[in-house]
Amino acid sequence: MPAYEYKCETCGYCFEQRQKMSDAPLAACPKCGAALRRLISGGAGAISKGGQSSYSEAGPACGMGGPCCGGGGFCGGE
Repeated sequence: MPAYEYKCETCGYCFEQRQKMSDAPLAACPKCGAALRRLISGGAGAISKGGQSSYSEAGPACGMGGPCCGGGGFCGGE
């Protein structure tokens, strides 16, 4: 199942979501409920099948404490 990167247009929260290709894109931020933007990923990465949560705090292009989603800001900072 592919993983898609999302970024909230309001609070800037970045996360990765595994979804079927046939699934509709997510629309609401899981933190604040505002509109999301699905990002174009730079490439494929390894996806672990472990864990119960479907959200990942740090995706490949969206590392905590590093440049965020190509936007020039930093992830995880509130």
